[in-house]
Amino acid sequence: MGTSTEFDFTLPIGYRDGDGNLHRHGVMRQATAGDEIIPLKDYRVQANPAYLSIIVLSRVVTKLGSLEMVTTKVIEDLFSADFAYLQDLYNKINQAEEGYVGD
Repeated sequence: MGTSTEFDFTLPIGYRDGDGNLHRHGVMRQATAGDEIIPLKDYRVQANPAYLSIIVLSRVVTKLGSLEMVTTKVIEDLFSADFAYLQDLYNKINQAEEGYVGD
């Protein structure tokens, strides 16, 4: 595992690239406010709000196998089980600590 803001994962099925290589192991970083706000301006989100998850995941998944970049196309092409897995991981690592009240 990387820093405390990065989390290793293994997809249940994996992403198969155009050459037939399977990519299952990756890294997701914690989201910033910008990761959630900037995509709201994207025309794809304005046309279809469900697309927000795809853009956000493409921003926070920093590594997937040997892929050079994790793009929205990569996230779109994931199997449903892998997409759901990443959404669940995103929610787990970005929720506030339980019991934290603040200052």
